[in-house]
Amino acid sequence: MNEISSIHNGTPEVQAAETMPHSIEAEQQLLGAILTNNDIYDRVASIIGPHHFYDPVHARIYDIASARIAKNNLASPVTLKAFMEDDEGLKELGGPAYLARLAGAAISAFAVRDYAQMIYDLAVRRDLIILGRDISAKAAKVDVASEPREQIVEAEQQLYKLAEQGQTESGFQSFLKAVTDAVNVANAAYQREGGLSGVSTGLIDMDKKLGGLHRSDLLILAGRPSMGKTSLATNIAFNVAKAYKRGLLPDGSEGAIDGGVVGFYSLEMSAEQLAARILSEASEVPSEQIRRGDMTETEFRRFVDAAKSLEACPLYIDDTPALPISQLAARARRLKRTHGLDVLIVDYLQLVRGTGKSENRVNEISEITMGLKAIAKELDIPVIALSQLSRQVESREDKRPQLSDLRESGSIEQDADVVMFVFREEYYKEREKPGDHDLEAMAKWQEEMERLHGRAEVVIGKQRHGPIGTVELSFEGRFTRFGNLVQPWQQSAGEQEF
Repeated sequence: MNEISSIHNGTPEVQAAETMPHSIEAEQQLLGAILTNNDIYDRVASIIGPHHFYDPVHARIYDIASARIAKNNLASPVTLKAFMEDDEGLKELGGPAYLARLAGAAISAFAVRDYAQMIYDLAVRRDLIILGRDISAKAAKVDVASEPREQIVEAEQQLYKLAEQGQTESGFQSFLKAVTDAVNVANAAYQREGGLSGVSTGLIDMDKKLGGLHRSDLLILAGRPSMGKTSLATNIAFNVAKAYKRGLLPDGSEGAIDGGVVGFYSLEMSAEQLAARILSEASEVPSEQIRRGDMTETEFRRFVDAAKSLEACPLYIDDTPALPISQLAARARRLKRTHGLDVLIVDYLQLVRGTGKSENRVNEISEITMGLKAIAKELDIPVIALSQLSRQVESREDKRPQLSDLRESGSIEQDADVVMFVFREEYYKEREKPGDHDLEAMAKWQEEMERLHGRAEVVIGKQRHGPIGTVELSFEGRFTRFGNLVQPWQQSAGEQEF
């Protein structure tokens, strides 16, 4: 019985090995072309490596040839013969004479990239088949230590790893191409109203300072608790998603010509709480009233109308707690593939997990910020990551935050293209209320509170591509809404507009 079962178990594997997708002819043509003309190697090196070859002898020939070419030595049937005389696999194919036959049978160097692409595609298909078998075998083996949920995550990660390999490295590009890209970006800003090269945040003064949210930038938005970090992030997310318009881009592809698709990782609040905040801002109904359901009929109608108008907003929220940076990247890629992605927001950085390999928290934070910057560059989108500030702010006389207040790691400042701090002086002043008996101090305090009421500052502490400075915004605590602050000299002009 055992013998029969082992025969049966072996048969499908033998058949599968025979039917694995491959093309010996394409491999022979490619190797023959390289051995005839070594310059061809540079055209295919970015597409394939030795591990992409189906025939192990071909893989070894390619490996030795590439090592010789890399050292500026000749790779030909004669030079390779010395390295492969004792190769058992080559002996089976006819020994060193096989190398000469490869070179002699090479038809055309013109189609060499097509052959390389074909070899690569077939290798990916084989990897997919092997991965599928592994998934199937693991699922069939019922093991207490291996939960199905964990298996799904593992399989997903392996698939994404496989998908990533297909992105051939861009390598060096000519200065002409780089200059052309820079001119195109400047032209887009020139053509667009308001002169922004990036995605508009919907906050005019902030856009002027930043030039919008730029692609491949990592922006850190930091602040102490209760300063309104999440509120500002949700405001920006809502403004970007609300302005979303799809159309033809200058390069002929389809994408966002205004606004964009927003991905929001809410590691602190649930998706429902975040949605309530956005609805509060849009409907102008205080968030605590929404939570209690304490609304007048007019307010409730406004709330429902706002919810209906927001249904079509391309804003996607993921509220999975303690996400590892690798999962965060994988989910962002998936969102970009399925719905598109123009801006990514992470609330907040200290709640993201590293890979678990770092011994201390500083290294882990460093790993996370590097991971976020890598996501921004890979997906070519701005990433806004919120961050907590250390408590040393509270012990200072001047509570305005500085770069040195960034908690747990200098790498946050180092990896970020822009570092911004949210600061509301009103919050601190409110806690300095004097006693009722001291009338003079009380009058002074009330005067200060009136001046600061409804005002917030965004302090730009670092900007790689622009000026640092302070942006003043209005803040309505009841609706957790930041807005454009009308300056005294704009008052009369603003009144005429409305």
